Amino acid sequence: MSEDILNKFKEKQDNSAAIDVSKKVRVAIIGTGWIADAHIQQYLEMPDVEIVGGADLVEGKAEEFFKKWGVEGAKCYRNHTELLENEKDLDAVSICTYNKTHAECAIAALNAGVNVLLEKPMCVTTEEAVEIMRAEKKSGKVLSIGFQPRLDPNMVKVCDIVKSGILGDIYYIQTGGGRRRGIPTPFGTSFISKDTGVIGAMGDIGCYSLDMVLNAIGYPKPLTVTGYTSNFFGKNPDYFKVEGKPAEYADAFDVEDFAAGFIRLEGGIILDFRIAWAMHLDTPGDTIIMGTKGSLRIPSTECWNGSVGGPMTVYSEVAGSPVETKFPMEVDNSKGCFYNKVRSFLDAVKNGTPAPVPSSQILYNQAIIDGIVKSAKLGKEIEIEIPEI
Repeated sequence: MSEDILNKFKEKQDNSAAIDVSKKVRVAIIGTGWIADAHIQQYLEMPDVEIVGGADLVEGKAEEFFKKWGVEGAKCYRNHTELLENEKDLDAVSICTYNKTHAECAIAALNAGVNVLLEKPMCVTTEEAVEIMRAEKKSGKVLSIGFQPRLDPNMVKVCDIVKSGILGDIYYIQTGGGRRRGIPTPFGTSFISKDTGVIGAMGDIGCYSLDMVLNAIGYPKPLTVTGYTSNFFGKNPDYFKVEGKPAEYADAFDVEDFAAGFIRLEGGIILDFRIAWAMHLDTPGDTIIMGTKGSLRIPSTECWNGSVGGPMTVYSEVAGSPVETKFPMEVDNSKGCFYNKVRSFLDAVKNGTPAPVPSSQILYNQAIIDGIVKSAKLGKEIEIEIPEI
């Protein structure tokens, strides 16, 4: 599906008339923090979008947000409930709130009959993901989750390589990523506090790592997980002092800055996962997909953000001899992954087509993250249980 979406974007950018502007999609933004900037920037590129309003719990923040972006006439509300009650002709919302409130806002919007573009992570627990999907099913509206890296042409190439059969049957995957010094505190402590973020590195960048490989192999169901989490760096005042930030950030830090998981998937596949916001290392390792006929190495990046760090390599055998096949980096000739994420959501809303990043897939992503959290607390392997939707 991702490759088809990417091709459609390229066609539309070659022919701007491909976007039907006869009916505009009325959009609002719930949560006007820094990720909302990326959403509104793309919406302003869309000739078929009318931005009608926004909501933020912080008084005056939504007003300043729209003023900064030059959006006149957008109505501002103190919370998502007020917005949904007053904007009766609303078509869609971007939900850009704290992790903790993703589920609450998404369910309310779907129950109000509004299509939803929900930022990652989908939510913070498996149970919340299930409740979101039940609201989605009842509403019949489009719910797409914000995993734009899968629309990068290099990520599409990962899927193409796996689906080509050159690797044979997949049996082991190593994935993850990390930042040597990358705890996100540009605007305070919302990312690092359990009251708002709930989960840390896994919800911020770990979900991208999981999606990269799970999407490539068709999102098999996770069965069991052994998890580990720690926060040695985030709880150390010296970490923040070096960056010129208040040492009190260490007191507020109560999520994980490192996590690891050993996950058994349907089909006999083992997934070895690790993610870090901070570490004394340049990378926790490349992503490796091992199969019975060949293996794929995907180079890591120094600052993981859901991208490929360099040309990929397939290791295989030809006529009994070991060979290596290099894949040059694909060039993204579109307007970028974030634009593609928003555009694909709008197209699904207008055309009544399936969500480009369906919740049925990201449910498994969320279940793995939640399973790591629960397993780490118990100190043992647990079964991943996913209720019926």
